Amino acid sequence: MRGELRATGLTVGHTGTPVLRDVDMTLKPNTVTVLVGPNGCGKSTLLRTLAGLLPPVGGTVLVGETPLPSLSRRALAQHLAFLPQTPIVPTGVTVKELARHGRYAHRGAFARHTSEDAEAVAWALEVTDATSLADRRLDELSGGERQRAWLATVLAQKTGIVLLDEPTTYLDLRHQYEVLDVVRRLAREHGIACGVVLHDLTQAAAYGDEVVVVAEQKIVAAGAAGQVLTADTIHQAFGLEVSVVRDPETGYLACFPRRAA
Repeated sequence: MRGELRATGLTVGHTGTPVLRDVDMTLKPNTVTVLVGPNGCGKSTLLRTLAGLLPPVGGTVLVGETPLPSLSRRALAQHLAFLPQTPIVPTGVTVKELARHGRYAHRGAFARHTSEDAEAVAWALEVTDATSLADRRLDELSGGERQRAWLATVLAQKTGIVLLDEPTTYLDLRHQYEVLDVVRRLAREHGIACGVVLHDLTQAAAYGDEVVVVAEQKIVAAGAAGQVLTADTIHQAFGLEVSVVRDPETGYLACFPRRAA
């Protein structure tokens, strides 16, 4: 399932109008790459372009060594899985039935489910701690349970690359960290290249092996969290004066706004 996604000189936008220019970045196996930046800076547009849902304005995207445009939709879905911010919740569908949708890339639309499909779905439910939810309807679940079900569907595709657009949106704090724990396990234990859009800088520092800061139509910083999430970079990207401190026990960074007394 190992995969790599590489963008070179990539410019992204809508109807040919650039919102983010000259992006050079690589999503690597065993690595969580977190994209952060102010609203409207192009993070989601970049992710959708990397997923093949939007055509690039310029530059190239390679899936492994293969140009993304040369892959059919089905072939791309065998390499790359994408979870949007607000997936539509189907009525009356169970978690297991939803996860089975992730297998469509590996068989024809009307083909029967195989033992390989069943094994992939069972694995995806186990990894996301959703096995106990398998027979429950999606519209009956809590936000955190529902997000784990969607993650299971993505994982059932058995791809080496997973792109997640704000997977913690609308979740309470506990469920946010549960979802991010799953993402980290995907990278570290299963070798998946994970690209994730987040808003919370402290979560980005805790879960991102690499952090990419986007602002002003470009990448303003990229690298390890300790090198990237500095007071100067955050001020440049967000226009906010902050103090960046490191937790002495965990080593994680935390950002606190500076306020006048």
